[in-house]
Amino acid sequence: MKVASFNVNSLRVRLGLLLQWLAEHQPDILCVQETKVQDIDFPADVFDKAGYKYAFKGQKSYNGVAIFSRNEITNAEFGFDEEPKDQPRLIKAEINGIAIVNTYVPQGYSPESEKFEYKLNWFNRLHTFFDKNFEPSDPVLWVGDFNVAPEPIDVYDPEGLSGHVCFCPEVTDALNEVMQWGFVDVFRKHCSEPGQYTFWDYRMRGSVSRNLGWRLDHIMATEPLAKKSIDCYIDKKPRLAERPSDHTPIVAEFDW
Repeated sequence: MKVASFNVNSLRVRLGLLLQWLAEHQPDILCVQETKVQDIDFPADVFDKAGYKYAFKGQKSYNGVAIFSRNEITNAEFGFDEEPKDQPRLIKAEINGIAIVNTYVPQGYSPESEKFEYKLNWFNRLHTFFDKNFEPSDPVLWVGDFNVAPEPIDVYDPEGLSGHVCFCPEVTDALNEVMQWGFVDVFRKHCSEPGQYTFWDYRMRGSVSRNLGWRLDHIMATEPLAKKSIDCYIDKKPRLAERPSDHTPIVAEFDW
């Protein structure tokens, strides 16, 4: 089973790129973030033709999450159990006996802002969400754009970037609290090298060619799935395409 996560930064803008990537890589499951499209405008017919089932929740210009699968998607639910639900940021669904949780975690804006507090609280709510809906012994995949670089090796300049809303003790502690519920970082299980990134800022000249990136996109698995993971890698090619997203896919393969 091949599972991928990709922040496309506008599904309709990146539609051709995404369809090409699907055709080339044939993932069984693809989780997408930042679709930035209202549900009424979701290009469902295109994915019907590509042979994918789908579940999605979006809004105009911001946020939006979707799951694409070659197999049936059941019990799809959107957002948290409590209010505010944040529906365009979270999908929970079941595919082939596995629970898939696809998240687009808030970025946080600045450490002094209310948005940063909202981000930290979002992780607390997510921990409660996992506690209420699953057991660590269940096969659960938690994937998406977490807007957190967990370790110094996950950013190009750990000293200079220290204190950023995606790389500071508060967010790494918040992420670790959720991880300790029962998740394994599948990428780091297979790759311990620095310089492996999923995001390169548009605004920084030469960020890709100079590899000035961040590892913000993740595939986490509970132990029953993590022990069946056989590979996990980042595909940088889509970030080098014409009109790319600022993110690129991360892919994991499981003997499932």
